[in-house]
Amino acid sequence: MSDAPQTPDPAEVRLIGRVRGSLHTCVLGDVLDSLGLHHQFLPPSVRPVQADMRLVGRAMPVLVGDVFGPQTQPFGRLTQALDALGPGEVYLATRGRAECAAWGEIMTAAARTRGAAGAVLAGWHRDSDKVLAQDWPVFSGGSYAQDAGVRSAVQDFGVPVEIAGVRVEPGDLVVGDRDGVVVVPRAVEAEVIDMAEDKVNRENEVLVAIEAGMGATEAFATYGVL
Repeated sequence: MSDAPQTPDPAEVRLIGRVRGSLHTCVLGDVLDSLGLHHQFLPPSVRPVQADMRLVGRAMPVLVGDVFGPQTQPFGRLTQALDALGPGEVYLATRGRAECAAWGEIMTAAARTRGAAGAVLAGWHRDSDKVLAQDWPVFSGGSYAQDAGVRSAVQDFGVPVEIAGVRVEPGDLVVGDRDGVVVVPRAVEAEVIDMAEDKVNRENEVLVAIEAGMGATEAFATYGVL
């Protein structure tokens, strides 16, 4: 990948801005359910390392597997994966069976300075205070100091992966907030965003109606959202 400055695509900037502006994982997940896409949330254990962190970006999936002891190439293809990250991309990693940290202070700095949008880890992170100090979105299963060096390694990146039944393709839209992480397949993202914005507007109308005294049953029958 070239290190030359990249000109942002105006259409991409507008799309990401729409998601950041008014949408959240709850409404996106509801719309995906309505389209028959019922397995788009990562496990509930994957949370922001700080509750107010939000993440919107394009998936750069990373395949992680177990190793057993010191390796001739420690961490596998980890450094290549970090160097391949582009602006607006999300480092989204699977995990092996080993219980160890998949992310830390230096990885955060490497991804952040490349303009990446955040990191999402099916496993754990460490260096919590120093990760938090960088004020950059990291989502994980929690903090755990045990190192990956002799336990897991990046096997590949920029390839389709699955996490708890959720398939993630390179370039899929990834949205994370305090309620979880949802993956919106690129093929349906335009429809999902349009429908989600409409649902947010209807939810706002329901709130106004209920505050004015309308009952929940009548509100649901009138607006179709709850």
